[in-house]
Amino acid sequence: MHADLTWLLLKPGRTIRSIHDKDQPAPWSEVPTHCVLVETDEGKVLWDTSCPRDWAERWAPTGFQDFFPYDAVSDDEYLDSRLKTMGVGLDEIDYVILSHLHFDHAGNVRMFENTNAELVVSDKELEFAYSFDDLFSGAHLKTDYEGLNFQTVSGDTDFLPGVRLIQTPGHTPGCMSMQVDLPDTGTMIFTSDAVYMGDSYGPPATPAAIVNNMEQFYSSVEKLRGIQEKTDAQMVFGHDPDQIHQLRVVPDGSYT
Repeated sequence: MHADLTWLLLKPGRTIRSIHDKDQPAPWSEVPTHCVLVETDEGKVLWDTSCPRDWAERWAPTGFQDFFPYDAVSDDEYLDSRLKTMGVGLDEIDYVILSHLHFDHAGNVRMFENTNAELVVSDKELEFAYSFDDLFSGAHLKTDYEGLNFQTVSGDTDFLPGVRLIQTPGHTPGCMSMQVDLPDTGTMIFTSDAVYMGDSYGPPATPAAIVNNMEQFYSSVEKLRGIQEKTDAQMVFGHDPDQIHQLRVVPDGSYT
């Protein structure tokens, strides 16, 4: 996607203007989205589902397409194409875990509606996602997830051996991060939107325009920092335009 960087970062000198540059336009940025496939002895886990192919049409009632155009994605980068490149069928995915239910993370979850995949989300996230009457509230779009059968987790959860779900609210009431312990690479933490990018992580942590609860945001960032310090984890941020080009991604690489 592309978007005004202010949505992701409220930082002096980057998005907050001084008197000396008050007439400069707001900076726009690449906003990459990603999914993670984790293969374990007890099943395949898909973390998040990114944006759908019909993004412009689906988002039209909301106006999202004007603020977050998904305009730099090639056909082979959509989720279904990536899974096909990997030789992974939809029926091979055992668990689809949603970090949260925003349109750029749950956009393809309906692909798994008629499969055996268990759809998993935080209980607080699901509660909030159904708490409003309109089609959408903020970046929650009911078209993405309404009517699907979700299993919920509450609190930090050892989901599978080597896969831990960490409650990191703030961005949304039920936003989660995922810790994966790998034999060769070591620990990786996928922050999702609990931490948008390296500039958000700091220290000090830097907030964003899209934060549901600022106090929870700061608490969650420091919670993740504490886990990183104990595990020496590699942090993978939710939408970092620089980091995404440094990661091993399909079809060229993976982590073991």
